[in-house]
Amino acid sequence: MKALNAVRIQGVEVLPLLEGGKGVSATNGQSSGAWAAAGGIGTVSAVNADSYDANGEIVPQVYRGKTRRERHEELVEYGIRGGITQVQRAHDVSGGKGRLHINVLWEMGGAERVLKGVLEGARGLVHGVTCGAGMPYRLSEIAASFGVNYYPIVSSGRAFRALWKRAYHKFSHFLGGVVYEDPWLAGGHNGLSNSEDPLKPEDPYPRVVQLRKDMNEAGLHDTPVIMAGGVWYLREWQHFIDNPEVGPVIFQFGTRPLLTQESPIPQSWKDRLTRIAKGEVSLHRFSPTGFYSSAVRNPFLREMEERSERQIAYSSEPVGDHQAALAIGARGRLVYVTPHDKERAEGWIAAGFSEAMRTPDHTMVFVTLEKAREIHKDQIDCMGCLSACKFSNWSQGEEGTTGKKADPRSFCIQKTLQDIAHGDDPERNLMFAGHSAYRFGTDPFYSNGFVPTVRQLVDRLVTGD
Repeated sequence: MKALNAVRIQGVEVLPLLEGGKGVSATNGQSSGAWAAAGGIGTVSAVNADSYDANGEIVPQVYRGKTRRERHEELVEYGIRGGITQVQRAHDVSGGKGRLHINVLWEMGGAERVLKGVLEGARGLVHGVTCGAGMPYRLSEIAASFGVNYYPIVSSGRAFRALWKRAYHKFSHFLGGVVYEDPWLAGGHNGLSNSEDPLKPEDPYPRVVQLRKDMNEAGLHDTPVIMAGGVWYLREWQHFIDNPEVGPVIFQFGTRPLLTQESPIPQSWKDRLTRIAKGEVSLHRFSPTGFYSSAVRNPFLREMEERSERQIAYSSEPVGDHQAALAIGARGRLVYVTPHDKERAEGWIAAGFSEAMRTPDHTMVFVTLEKAREIHKDQIDCMGCLSACKFSNWSQGEEGTTGKKADPRSFCIQKTLQDIAHGDDPERNLMFAGHSAYRFGTDPFYSNGFVPTVRQLVDRLVTGD
């Protein structure tokens, strides 16, 4: 195993090992502070982070506003308060060692307000901001205004070039690194473009080499590339180390730190990680963001697949092949479908999937009455956790809506991520994971149920294992 070269971040030399920030409360001050204390770079998730009451108990994020706009304001307030709380906690745990970053999603609701609020409230404690899920053009300006580095997440050199030309060249001094997040290997939301096939993974090496070429052309020869997605054993990535085609490199670990003693996720989630089979993590398009994302194909995800399979096109009047009348809903309203689809729909209805829910694409999906009520309630309870949501048709713009019909083929991502992070059944919620998660069950480091501390994990990573 090649020796890892230390990197200097805001005046401090640290291991080139970065803990990836993970969504709603899956990476907090305890875990990221421990990662920094071990000499690496910890990342506090500033996405709906938890705050605590006077007794140290997590404050439930309950929304009392009568309108989505009012609930959205509550969401932003929760986000700022929780982000500051977790950064302060991480700072205390780290003891001033390593470096601390925060992670935000550009397409989350109120992203700029939350980012500014956390940086202001935890001024001097944050050394960098990692940001993806969209094209965060204003990230550089915001980070620079607080004197912290910024780390955009991209999945191609083309995305970096667009960010650089439009905004980042103005604030190059604060560009701490560029995160290459492999769209076929990383967990969570992925940056697959329309020209890339989700079923045909590409070798990350030439993609990273191209990214480095683009960075060098911009004069960023000494700015690290951060390799994210699929990194488990560093010995498998030795060809990235001390390689002039790659240049300075940092390795990001997202999934693997979930199974540590300091990890805040519930024990039921940790136990499930050890039972993930190879190939069980899959790319899907159900996210209300519209992005592809990688998650464990558990009963929650399979229900989403089956829901979309119970789908037919319809028209309000007989036209073309749509000549067969189908009565739907309690009032028996007639729509027109093909004879074949009418036969399928009647079979679904007989099996208990009696509720036809219309989609923005002039199709209908058939669900049970219980599921239809759940979908309607989740849509009504929307608090605008995304800048725009296809599940509820929310948009944080002046109109407050995307102008499209809410899509019942998606789900409330805020609800399911809050639930899984705070003790609900991981089989019944969205469980993000990288595609190497199956290695929890094969890596001898975790044999006999061993769960390491963060420091033990970092010490292990340095050896190449």
